[in-house]
Amino acid sequence: MSALGSSEPRFDGYDKVIGAAQFPADAVPADALAVKVVFSNQPHARMVAMDTTAADAVDGVIAVLTAADVPVNEYGLTMFDQPVLVGLNDTGRTATASDVSRWEADKVAVIIAETAEAAQVGAEALRIEWEQLPVVADIAAARTDEVLVHPEADSNTYYELKIRKGDIDAGWVAADVVIEGTYELPHQEHAYLQVEAATAWIDEQGRVTVRTSGQWTHEDQEQIAHALDLPIDRVRVIYAAIGGAFGGKEDMTLQIVMALAVQKVAAMGIDRPVHCRWSREESIIGHHKRHRATIDARLGATRDGRITAVEADVWLDAGAYNY
Repeated sequence: MSALGSSEPRFDGYDKVIGAAQFPADAVPADALAVKVVFSNQPHARMVAMDTTAADAVDGVIAVLTAADVPVNEYGLTMFDQPVLVGLNDTGRTATASDVSRWEADKVAVIIAETAEAAQVGAEALRIEWEQLPVVADIAAARTDEVLVHPEADSNTYYELKIRKGDIDAGWVAADVVIEGTYELPHQEHAYLQVEAATAWIDEQGRVTVRTSGQWTHEDQEQIAHALDLPIDRVRVIYAAIGGAFGGKEDMTLQIVMALAVQKVAAMGIDRPVHCRWSREESIIGHHKRHRATIDARLGATRDGRITAVEADVWLDAGAYNY
């Protein structure tokens, strides 16, 4: 029977209406270990030293993961240009330096503990020394290429697309009115209801399994497999009810680090799942935004309202990484 012309109920609608739908922060196993992700809080800085001694000694802390614990310390949706964890032990396979934080939400450590409280204390006990680097704060500064966010690249502009259609010169000649200006669009926070959360475990087939929410299950699977240096069939990603996304969950947040955490726990002989739920503040800091933009536009039109020419340079600010 065709659904065209008829109203069909969503297959997940009833459970959401009665409150039975399971979101990533729901149904946390009673024996789950707590995971805390530590952000760099550095917009542009090189790590000089990290001391985890005090964090390791915190009562209830099971492990402190750093860059040295990541089998292949890199990820990225279109190119591997971002370290999983910023640190001094570079296991990446590209020219991207893993000891540099390029935005405040670059991750530097993962704390695994018996409780969220112990994980928080462990995070606060980390000691990191940074060498400050020049900050590229906006599109105008990035366009000068005076400071390269990725020195291995020739420019801060990583992709340029030119679109041409019709006779633009004839369009200007035909225009009775020409309006031009520069327009600024800010970053946009998606502010979905379900903040990032994930539970990870090793399933009965020995697969690293991550239950979370996102928008590209197979992309998550591929990114996890690459960073953990595992065959893709040894990684399983399960999406619970999404809880909102709007483009904000296309990227990596908890997926790789949660897989890394449960792999570490299993290697220690501990057969327990791990769980993490970000606060709203952590969510806003830790996930990517709708691109900021600068648009230089010029439009021509006739007196009766017919557009004859449009010319625009659109600069999109993807931040420090290729998203």
